[in-house]
Amino acid sequence: METIIPIKGAVTFQLTLDPTVWIFDDRKLDLKTYFDAKEVEEDSDIKYMREVGAHWSREIMEGATFPPTLKSERKFDRKGMETGTFGIELGHFLKNAEIKPEATTIVIECEDGKEYPFTIEEAYTLILKYSQDGKPLFEDGPVHVLFKNGSNVDNPIKNVLAIRAE
Repeated sequence: METIIPIKGAVTFQLTLDPTVWIFDDRKLDLKTYFDAKEVEEDSDIKYMREVGAHWSREIMEGATFPPTLKSERKFDRKGMETGTFGIELGHFLKNAEIKPEATTIVIECEDGKEYPFTIEEAYTLILKYSQDGKPLFEDGPVHVLFKNGSNVDNPIKNVLAIRAE
């Protein structure tokens, strides 16, 4: 099984994805709780005002804080990484690949020759599951494709070879 997944086709930048390094990515989703949580739509203006207000209040109370230095101040939950089930949204990578305007479909190519077409909008919501109980998906991976609503958690798209824009 190949662990590298290319994004190819009608894109400005052809990317190669390596799911084995996503464990340290801040954009990862904890799939053990992701589908259980109720997603609440919040107006972007209200969200912005709430975040700015919280930042202002913190600076008034605590003083200004500076971003992490080169000696990373981030703390990683090692136990969580060793036992967690994680995924990441495909949209992050599609955005970086810059899909060309003439493309209308994203196709997930699988090992068995099957292809799963999605509209661009649907593809941005897909989740790439890359870890199950702290282990990479070696047998039928390197990723499983899940729908954002979790309707295919028990029967995901497996054995992904490539992602193609057309």
